[in-house]
Amino acid sequence: MDLLDDMLDRVRARGAAFCRSETEPPWTMACHTGAPLVLGAMLEGRGWVTRGGGPPVEVGPGDIALFRGEGPIIAGDLPGAGAGTFVSAEYAMRGDVCECLLEALPELAVVPREPEFEPLLALMAAETAGSEPGRQVVLDRMLDLLLVRALRSWFARAEAEPPAGYRALDDPRIGRALRALHERPARPWTVASLAAEAGLSRAAFARRFTALVGRPPLAYLTEWRMVLAADLLRAPGASVAAVARKVGYSDGFAFSNAFKRVRGVAPSEVLRSARAVDGLGGGGPVEQVLDDRAQLGGVPAGALVGGGAVAERVHHADPPALGLEDPAGDPGGLGRAEPDDQG
Repeated sequence: MDLLDDMLDRVRARGAAFCRSETEPPWTMACHTGAPLVLGAMLEGRGWVTRGGGPPVEVGPGDIALFRGEGPIIAGDLPGAGAGTFVSAEYAMRGDVCECLLEALPELAVVPREPEFEPLLALMAAETAGSEPGRQVVLDRMLDLLLVRALRSWFARAEAEPPAGYRALDDPRIGRALRALHERPARPWTVASLAAEAGLSRAAFARRFTALVGRPPLAYLTEWRMVLAADLLRAPGASVAAVARKVGYSDGFAFSNAFKRVRGVAPSEVLRSARAVDGLGGGGPVEQVLDDRAQLGGVPAGALVGGGAVAERVHHADPPALGLEDPAGDPGGLGRAEPDDQG
């Protein structure tokens, strides 16, 4: 197990909401969702996407877009691009481990088409257009695979800022120690035992680890344990003593001190907050149709709900500043959005 395994093990799709939009130019569409992570894919045609009022980014066939944070996802056509098909899917990510992954992503990350995406996108196209038994399970598993592939590709890019330790996995010695640490975080690790995993002396290991990861080995271990502990404290029936043992502390007092030093709050406070939320019924996502005429600069032609996401069709507005002009100049077209209701 490595850092990405650890993060994505808690991000598996379960009943993910998909929205398939088939469009004829000219079109502009908005999708309102409270999900902290949305994966979008341009299956056919070319267009642009943006999130939360940021600059639009061009997407083509086979490109994948990762949208982080809340706010409307807006997509539209490019001049002369023809018909298109755009599919989006939501990830209901919660917890501190997932937050480490989200913090490493920009509001919008577009991953250009790669050959390894093609079989997964072909499956997405077929399943979102069909109604075969077991479709939701197929879509969930396919979405998990596509997210892992897209994250690998994004974090390999020069402009990406992956989580601490991610790029150090490529180092054969430090990567070996990091994988061991993530596989067994509760083990009583020392610099000497981690150095033995890496096949280095203590001093050489400590220098190399700090240079590649950005913090000393035991500081990284403590921070990761506290991230895991924060999620464990929110689980039903959790106790400070039980969580302390799960992350490698035999003494609850030492664990509490370490947790407060790293996280800035006592573990008992996290536990109380989690119980208060449970007592109120959890506080899950609430579906809401939003009227965003002013922000979109168009007149909505109805709201289309698919599995919790809301897609709004709007009259075609001028394309954003991508250095292109619409030769047709037809202001009256509407995209045809077909929500894939998985509810």
